[in-house]
Amino acid sequence: MNNAEPTVVGGRYELGELLGRGGMAEVRKGVDRRLGRAVAVKRLRTDLATDATFQARFRREAQSSASLNHPNIVAVYDTGEEMATDGSDVAQPYIVMEYVAGRTLRDILREGRKILPERALEITSEVLSALDYSHRAGIIHRDIKPANVMLTPAGDVKVMDFGIARAVSDASSTMTQTAAVVGTAQYLSPSRPAARPSTHAPTSTPPAACSTSCSPAGRRSSATARCPWPTSMCASRRRRRPTTTPTCPRRSTPS
Repeated sequence: MNNAEPTVVGGRYELGELLGRGGMAEVRKGVDRRLGRAVAVKRLRTDLATDATFQARFRREAQSSASLNHPNIVAVYDTGEEMATDGSDVAQPYIVMEYVAGRTLRDILREGRKILPERALEITSEVLSALDYSHRAGIIHRDIKPANVMLTPAGDVKVMDFGIARAVSDASSTMTQTAAVVGTAQYLSPSRPAARPSTHAPTSTPPAACSTSCSPAGRRSSATARCPWPTSMCASRRRRRPTTTPTCPRRSTPS
């Protein structure tokens, strides 16, 4: 029998089962002992916790998400640092978020399930509602993709992971100075891989269209369970993407 004491962060959040792990952090289901409610606790990996770049990105996610209050955006309740328990003696940042029961759109699509066009449009509408709200609040998500869209058992849609979000006021200048392409390649807006300067305010709408189904150029992921531009697409082809028309979804799903 394992009688080990549960890990508690912030003096109140008891950590439980692992919900997911990514390149930057892991997320565990937890319990807020003070309020008696389920939460999700995201912790930066200990090997990245001393890296200023990752610390800044993690902090930005907490700040961006905490400033947003919308039914289609995963809420942030708290944030802080706790000494890691793996012997690394590192202060490990964490974010306490709303616990959302359900699955990501990516997991559903990986099963090969195709979503009816009507339902795909409903998902799209809720994602765009979340993005419209965040844009009006001055926050651009910059990494909308199926893995960052949760579907609850009740059918609600939740957008999560604002880890590379930027404020509208500084997004254009930062991208111009670094010439960096930030986001997930398959879901970038068509002009982004070309690294061309834009005269328009940055937006998350094209990736949302690819992730769901409302754009003629990207109605693949939900309606056909395929991405309009596959991972295997080489860099030179991605640069030509602004002038390339993706295969019509009807050819993938004739019915």
